[in-house]
Amino acid sequence: MSIDKQSEISANLQIGPTDQGMVRIYVEAEGGVELPLDFDPEEAEEIAEELMAAAQAARTLGKGGKKR
Repeated sequence: MSIDKQSEISANLQIGPTDQGMVRIYVEAEGGVELPLDFDPEEAEEIAEELMAAAQAARTLGKGGKKR
């Protein structure tokens, strides 16, 4: 499956700081999958920037825009 294909898999996502000064993205999916992902604050900011860029691209595509 590629990143731009729809999926029927559902998951819960939690994001927050750890007691070690990291940012944790915690994914819990069907079938008992638990995936804690820890990032230093700089990496977390880069991920946030990528999320914002992807959200803007999705808005453009949702309004009939072309893929880049």
